[in-house]
Amino acid sequence: MTRKAGQMIIALALAAGTLAGCSQADGSTDADAVRTAPPPVRTAPPPVRTIAYELYTHCGIDEARVGSTYFEAETPLSDGSGNPPDGWGNPTQLGTMTLTSETEAVFTDGAGHEVRFRARPGARAFKHICS
Repeated sequence: MTRKAGQMIIALALAAGTLAGCSQADGSTDADAVRTAPPPVRTAPPPVRTIAYELYTHCGIDEARVGSTYFEAETPLSDGSGNPPDGWGNPTQLGTMTLTSETEAVFTDGAGHEVRFRARPGARAFKHICS
């Protein structure tokens, strides 16, 4: 080790000892303040929420609205003629809608159906009006 490197190590050790030994008015040291700092605040994700839901299925399973948020099915379902597939109620299907985040929801029912939906940001109406 060179003399310059040895001097640097000694200077750093002295500086560290000086900082660790500084006392506050309450008798604690700077090192105590670092050890007792509160953990950083983390925001929790929105809670998962499940609600009873009547899904409109008359023209197929394509869209849903929960509160003021409009959702569209990740994979729309239809019989090919604009009706719900076999095994679905018409004009509605009773089940639950689980809001897994602010932008994702999942519809499920007692028949084993599951449809995943994604929010349409800024939407104020359904894309398709079915009669």
